[in-house]
Amino acid sequence: MTGLRKRSHRKCVREVSTLIRPLRPDVAIPDFSASAILPPVPAPDPTRRPKLLFLVTEDWYFCSHRLPVARAARAAGFEVVVATRVRAHGERIREEGFTVRSIPWRRRGDRVVGAGRAISEIARLYRAEQPDIIHHVALKPVLLGGIAWRLAFGDSADAPVVVDAIMGLGSGCSHKSLAARLRRPSLGLGLRLATPKDHRWVVVQNPEDYAALAKTRIDPNRIVMIRGSGVDPLHFVPLPDPGVPTVTVALVSRMLRQKGVLDAIAAIRLLRARGFPVELLLAGPVDPDNRGSLTAELLTSLSAEPGIEWLGPVDDVREVWGRAAIAVLPSTYGEGVPKALIEAAACARPIVATDIPGCREVVRPGETGTLVPPHDVNQLAAALAALAGDPARRASMGRAGRALVERDFAEEIIARQTLAVYQAALQERAGQR
Repeated sequence: MTGLRKRSHRKCVREVSTLIRPLRPDVAIPDFSASAILPPVPAPDPTRRPKLLFLVTEDWYFCSHRLPVARAARAAGFEVVVATRVRAHGERIREEGFTVRSIPWRRRGDRVVGAGRAISEIARLYRAEQPDIIHHVALKPVLLGGIAWRLAFGDSADAPVVVDAIMGLGSGCSHKSLAARLRRPSLGLGLRLATPKDHRWVVVQNPEDYAALAKTRIDPNRIVMIRGSGVDPLHFVPLPDPGVPTVTVALVSRMLRQKGVLDAIAAIRLLRARGFPVELLLAGPVDPDNRGSLTAELLTSLSAEPGIEWLGPVDDVREVWGRAAIAVLPSTYGEGVPKALIEAAACARPIVATDIPGCREVVRPGETGTLVPPHDVNQLAAALAALAGDPARRASMGRAGRALVERDFAEEIIARQTLAVYQAALQERAGQR
């Protein structure tokens, strides 16, 4: 990299560091509209709008986690293209005014032939679209999309800049175990080879993932931490405690073993056997593409037990928090930042979660909730019992959780921070040219 490029990158890093920072608690956010986030983004070619292409595995995930950022980018002057596996949400994405490109892949089961086919399709798409920025969302798009980037653009000076969003490395990479230490180098090598370092920025969601990637020899100055995907605090508003004798605990997620669904059930069984008036709501779909998914048949049979109810997919999760007084997520692997916990906190619900990366960002022990060790059903049950029996503590933690969301997790804040990365990336690209 020339001296000019180094100076340009240092300047971009300073600008991103200035924009990507938590708001002080006393800073009011008067306007949540996307147009109030940042001034329009200058196009590399003044005759057209800059083009932003999202590569996301599933269309539902884009709608759930990336839609606010895409809307903000559109308001800031970007043309937005979404490349994903199109299933039930393609029309919704088009109705937003975004272009949709279908990618024939799955989150697992593609094997080498399927992965090669997907890489080839993505490379053709990149050459056809000629975006200015490519935003890879999650590990599979990061790795396969990075290889496709190399095939599509090689050493071209006009190659688009890449923003790699790591949505959670899992405990397998951020943990201090021997297995994690052995796994990190191969992951780091894959990430380094996927896209040249002077064409990419990496976004992580929690400090543990930041530290894990920094150990893989990825330039720490190109790793940016943006905590989660954000929620709309005008949509998810504080809800009153149900105030009924039987306290309802809710777990909102895909029905996966690694989300701790079976541990939550075991804890509720234990409490009910001891005479505690508690019940468990499970809200979320099964996920056949995930090896850890529970089956619908098993969940239906579990729902036949007193005190356990599986709702299946829920269109409006506020209905769940209207019924439930406590949120629980006993995940057993590292999260990015679980959106379900941010939504629960926005609705003023105290949280019991496991002490793992991602959950720690939302659960401040003794303030917004309680953290317990993974796989420890006894401590999980004790934490739930303590909250179930203390309405005043639930209310206090709920207020603190809501304040935390307004301060750090409002979607306007996340969108503004992400747009700051886009702007820095475009400025750096212009400097390289």
